[in-house]
Amino acid sequence: MKKELHIEITEDAPLQNNKVVNILSEHTKLSKQVIKQAMKKGAFWLEDKKGVHRLRRADTMPPCPSTLHFYYDPDILSREPPKPILLADEKDYSVWIKPPELLSQGSKWGDHCTINRWIESNQPFEIQPQRNCFVIHRLDKAATGLMLIAHKKSTAARLSALFENREITKKYQVIVEGEFPKETLIMDSEINKKSAYSSAKMIEYYVEKNRSLLEVDIQTGRKHQIRIHLSHAGYPVVGDSLHGTSPKDNTEGLQLTAHSLEFTCPITQKQRLYTLPKESQLKL
Repeated sequence: MKKELHIEITEDAPLQNNKVVNILSEHTKLSKQVIKQAMKKGAFWLEDKKGVHRLRRADTMPPCPSTLHFYYDPDILSREPPKPILLADEKDYSVWIKPPELLSQGSKWGDHCTINRWIESNQPFEIQPQRNCFVIHRLDKAATGLMLIAHKKSTAARLSALFENREITKKYQVIVEGEFPKETLIMDSEINKKSAYSSAKMIEYYVEKNRSLLEVDIQTGRKHQIRIHLSHAGYPVVGDSLHGTSPKDNTEGLQLTAHSLEFTCPITQKQRLYTLPKESQLKL
């Protein structure tokens, strides 16, 4: 059963000088093993003088004063994250192919199905296997494609600056319903009252299915930007049940992928271009 708990640790509370796992077990009546697993998956938070942050160590003794926040949802915690694929290891950062359903960001209920936690938990690198992981940019849960992951805070800041200054060229490929115009289409309608700019051009048209394969370039990163812009233009993305015309139970999945990333590496100052391998690209 779903539980949400907020426990105050004060000088008068009998919970002082007690381990987090014991406190939670007493309040939730869950086994210590279940609580430990939930903590590892990011369902527990500690709020103290330093702020609010996830806490994963079950033997931690919370400071006084502080507040323990526990968000327990068995449905979320039982999910198994799909496996991303390592495309390039640049030591200070790496490039990954994100599959559908793997998340870019967790929630208060857990983060074990995010790409950064998967990498940290599975230690997939041959050299220096244990690394911190920082997400630089996001992809929709249903989308696939390339993601940059930084392994140092300083690298994360430098890569984030490239995105903020629009010094990274991001190209996407999508399959849409209908025959797309041959000329490049510029889409600049606002999204949630914020400016948004996308451009799309047709790569190929498949007359039998009346679908078009497009290359899309975006200069802003609004939530669901490509899907919204193309839907408003009359060319909904195949598999999009939220902004498009596909049913929720469609089996094709969202036909949108982050196809390439190009930028000047802030570490080496060399030009980098990462592109999805052919087997991972969309096909009409």
